[in-house]
Amino acid sequence: MSLGYLALVLHAHLPFVRHPESDFVLEEEWLFEAITETYIPLLTMFDGLKRDGIDFKMTMSMTPPLVSMLKDPLLQERYDEHLTNLEELTEREIERNEHNGHVKYLAEYYANEFNHTRQVWEDHKGDLISAFKTYVDSNNLDIITCGATHGYLPLMKMYPEAVWAQLKVAVESHEENFGRAPTGIWLPECAYYEGLERMVADVGLRYFLTDGHGILYARPRPRFGAYAPIYTETGVAAFGRDHESSQQVWSSKVGYPGASEYREFYRDLGWDAEYDYIKPYIMPNGQRKNVGIKYHKITGKNLGLSEKDWYDPYWAREKAAEHAGNFMYNRGQQIANLNGMMQRKPIVISPYDAELFGHWWYEGPWFIDYLFRKTWFDQDTYEMTHLADYLRGNPTQQVCRPSQSSWGYKGFHEYWLNETNAWIYPHLHKAAERMIELARREPADELEWRALNQAARELLLAQSSDWAFIMRTGTMVPYAVRRTRAHLLRFDKLREDIMAEKIDSGWLQKVEEIDNIFPSINYRVYRPL
Repeated sequence: MSLGYLALVLHAHLPFVRHPESDFVLEEEWLFEAITETYIPLLTMFDGLKRDGIDFKMTMSMTPPLVSMLKDPLLQERYDEHLTNLEELTEREIERNEHNGHVKYLAEYYANEFNHTRQVWEDHKGDLISAFKTYVDSNNLDIITCGATHGYLPLMKMYPEAVWAQLKVAVESHEENFGRAPTGIWLPECAYYEGLERMVADVGLRYFLTDGHGILYARPRPRFGAYAPIYTETGVAAFGRDHESSQQVWSSKVGYPGASEYREFYRDLGWDAEYDYIKPYIMPNGQRKNVGIKYHKITGKNLGLSEKDWYDPYWAREKAAEHAGNFMYNRGQQIANLNGMMQRKPIVISPYDAELFGHWWYEGPWFIDYLFRKTWFDQDTYEMTHLADYLRGNPTQQVCRPSQSSWGYKGFHEYWLNETNAWIYPHLHKAAERMIELARREPADELEWRALNQAARELLLAQSSDWAFIMRTGTMVPYAVRRTRAHLLRFDKLREDIMAEKIDSGWLQKVEEIDNIFPSINYRVYRPL
């Protein structure tokens, strides 16, 4: 009999980046890198666990933009080309390093990895969503949803219709793609404001995730802190992030990914190789970029990139196993101590961005694999669960009102509203007001119906929290600014054409082909509540 539960929650999200109007856009590679380094490794891990009889449980959000991109034929075709380039480059690397023993070993390692990626990709005919769905059907995964475009909900609460659209469109999209309604929602950026739970309930969701202080400062104070969910007055449950387990993975000072044996993310063959040799594999304009082949390990945190030693996946895998054992031990101690104080089984919620595992922390999928295996075979203090199963088995919880919160810097909304990005919100608010007005219209014909639906898509895409986040981090800022402006300008033109009853059908068709997310959207989702 276990003393408690551990719930690993991965948040799989990327902003909607799709550019059929261009032959090459660097930002599309965000998806391609995540497929190679995160999503296919996770599927490989699930397959191995299932093969070995390990009945694993995990919660995983897959956001509507990510699902839409993974199912898109154009992006699937472009990923296939991306993978072909990787396969070709690794073969050239093996030949080029014939007399450089360790680098040849690494090149051969990458060749095997990319060959495996190719096999998984082709086995599933590029349809990774169906592959993940098989683990929902077997109850190993509880795949949940998010905001329709990861909109930052507390900053649009003055327009309840806009919040409703983010939730309703997300649930409908999830059901359309997975064949079932989601049980819960990863609130975008874990950002909660008081009253949001009413809409979460009305859209049919049973629970949401927020940061730990959203639970700790609930009213009344929860008896068991963040180590049990609370029920809101609407009957929707709220789960809070555990900071202790989060720090062991996230922390830049003490987190596992900083170990010297692990692969160095920032040193890449695209920058190391001679220019004429690497030119066919970088940007068409000749500008260097990461190509995804990395030969060096972290070595030491205070060393410059030029001082890094050679990477060895054997020792990195050993370190991942060691870290998984340490994480298991710490969770066991934590849960045993909590059980003694709580007189009931605690649940530790450990949520992370999915792309941390594999993309940023290359060994991350190995770590999760070892954690599941060690938990299954080496301990009996806790059992791993997903959140839907937990609620089914533990239906009685304290009723409280959560506190406003997010998992961002300082725990509230500052990261998404500051001097770098505040300029976007007056425009987003005005567009929301106008969309609510448009939602009252009855279309005169099919062309106006399409224009109204496209206006709803453009507003949702403009609201993505990713653009404000990127502006704050200072990376790829021109792209984030360009995307925000482009969606708002498209929305404004659509509105003006609709109001003037002069819709440019050719232009509308082009925009529909570019921003083709949510094919079944109904603009009336913005009608006043």
